Amino acid sequence: MLKVQNLAVARGGVALLEGVSFALMPGAALVLRGPNGAGKTTLLRTLAGLQPPLEGEVVVEGESLTYAAHADGLKAMLTVTENLAFWARVHGVAVPGGAGAVQAALEAMNLGSLRERRAADLSAGQKRRLGLARLMVTGRRLWLLDEPTVSLDAASVGLFAAMLRLHLAGGGAAVLATHIDLGLPEAGVLELGPYRAKPRQTGAFDEAFA
Repeated sequence: MLKVQNLAVARGGVALLEGVSFALMPGAALVLRGPNGAGKTTLLRTLAGLQPPLEGEVVVEGESLTYAAHADGLKAMLTVTENLAFWARVHGVAVPGGAGAVQAALEAMNLGSLRERRAADLSAGQKRRLGLARLMVTGRRLWLLDEPTVSLDAASVGLFAAMLRLHLAGGGAAVLATHIDLGLPEAGVLELGPYRAKPRQTGAFDEAFA
């Protein structure tokens, strides 16, 4: 579902990681590990096609992935249900034909009682749950997730973990950066430390500045 070969990524023109290679099969999850600043977000953004790699290759089926970062991507004046229906349409899931997907997303993240509430009136944790529920209406098989459990309490983390397991059981896959143990012993772990980029030569020294 995803193949990464000898990938190097940079932030602000500075190389962070190099030589990253892995393959992800349907039903598999890969957890990115490393301290803040190690390049987890930059790697995810590169995998999502939001920025070009310095070198290497990312091979992924067209229109097969969705990326969820720190922003919840909600329309404040739309209700919970309307937000999910909106994102279903954006990703080509027909509504009302996609109503089943919307209902499944509401149930997965325990949003049924909030279905008619505007996103603007939700708490931070409720907004995060709705933002994650969006994943279920995209129809995309590969989820790229950057710290998905931010603002979630323990119960909501459990809901998300269950939703992720359901996605994997259905043949989906996920790459995620998280410091939380989601109770997925089958998930692989990619420690980014060994891929830290070596300083690159930027040019010859200019004696005029000596």
